[in-house]
Amino acid sequence: MNSSSAKERRALILRMLEQKEEVQVTELSRETGISEVTIRKDLTILQNRHLLLRTRGGAMRKPVENTNEDTTIAKKRMFNFKEKERIGEEAVKMIKEGDFIMLDSGTTTLEVARHLDKFKNLRILTNAMNIATELMNYKRFDVVLLGGNVRTNSLSTVGPLALNVLRNFSGYKLFLGVDSFSIENGVSTPSLEEALLNQIMIQQAAQVIAVFDSSKFNKRSYVHVGNVNELDCIITDQAIPAGMSAKLKSAGVEVRIV
Repeated sequence: MNSSSAKERRALILRMLEQKEEVQVTELSRETGISEVTIRKDLTILQNRHLLLRTRGGAMRKPVENTNEDTTIAKKRMFNFKEKERIGEEAVKMIKEGDFIMLDSGTTTLEVARHLDKFKNLRILTNAMNIATELMNYKRFDVVLLGGNVRTNSLSTVGPLALNVLRNFSGYKLFLGVDSFSIENGVSTPSLEEALLNQIMIQQAAQVIAVFDSSKFNKRSYVHVGNVNELDCIITDQAIPAGMSAKLKSAGVEVRIV
């Protein structure tokens, strides 16, 4: 396929996304007469140009940026799922047998939970109901779920009860989910309740490992969670903004790119 027809094909994909929010690879292959392998490459190229978002089996229209929107976890799971999976795999390399870890709520931290197969003995603290359910499938870990009020958007527990229980624990490796991040403002989130809990998580942790895909960089939400110098490590994907890795390393933050 020559470059001209490739441009026309990708333009067609974008036109289809103007008409409906999501399209499937099979549908695009049928519409263009091009193989699904080639369509997937087209979608990757368009995502790298920030023109759409990849989903399982297809792509969706890129939403208008609003870092203050409290997006549901079901919708978040559709975004950058391959990157999140690779970040989860890399994060597990920082865990040792017998460790005490904390998994914050979020779709990327969920991927950390899904890659713990090789371990037999872990103590795990979490504020996420879906992550606790995932961990129960292993049938061998010591899992503590923070109590409190349940946020339906994030499936997380928050509020005074969650804060009081969390204060009883310390010395864990924290895998922190991130909604928005910038060098100047650090980590932020649209939820005050989540921010208050995250702040205590960071204070009580022995090591803070932030796990998030590159779409979260150079963003700012309503509520401040923590500064750059409170993070020990960031694990993200290859689309990290140019120069960001060097800035983070200068600030004393280890950067792992997958």
